[in-house]
Formats: sequence, structure tokens, C-alpha cells
Amino acid sequence: QVQLVESGGGLVEPGGSLRLSCAASGIMLKSYTMHWYRQGPGTQRELIANIFSDGVSYYDDSVKGRFTVSRDDVKNTMYLQMNSLKPEDTAVYYCNTVYKPQNLWGQGTQVTVSS
Repeated sequence: QVQLVESGGGLVEPGGSLRLSCAASGIMLKSYTMHWYRQGPGTQRELIANIFSDGVSYYDDSVKGRFTVSRDDVKNTMYLQMNSLKPEDTAVYYCNTVYKPQNLWGQGTQVTVSS
């Protein structure tokens, strides 16, 4: 069964850090472009970061310089290191890839940034 499972969310104070994980089964992450999306309260799901199969990464301006996406090919897991978190980063975070013909999503992990 092809599956993505996110973990690592939680409650953190402004300025704090979290590391999200996206563990894959039935698919080799290194062969695909992987994405991190988030959906805040009352907003549409938005793309915030990519990591391509060659390891090159892309970031939306809203997270550039604060978030880092990486991949462990041995563990078949993608990560999102989030630093200097702000209240506006509060959202459900999802990992995603196109695994034809599926648009494959994890179940999401909640990140809440609040004092």
C-alpha cells in the first residue's frame, strides 16, 4: 500500500521550532518531487516547499529563510525543519506527491503557534 504519514506537529510558542516528518511506504521518495503544503484556518491549501529528486529545494516567500526541507533516503522520510515560527504559521501541514494516477496526500499534522 502506497502511503504518506506526517508527524511532528504540536503547540509551540512564537519564535520556537518544530520538525515535521513525512514517512513513506510503498514509494521511494527520492524518485519523486515531494511537496509540503499547509492549510490555515479559513484558508486554501497552499504550497510552501518542494524537494526535487536531485535534492534541490524550493520555498515560498512566506517561509524562505525559516523553513528547510530535507530527505533521508535510507529512512525514506522527508522532513520540514521550521524555525522562528510565527502565529501565522498555524495550519495543518501535509506532504504530497504525484504518484500517477494518484495525487498522494498524507493525513496532515496540526501545527499551532501561540503564546
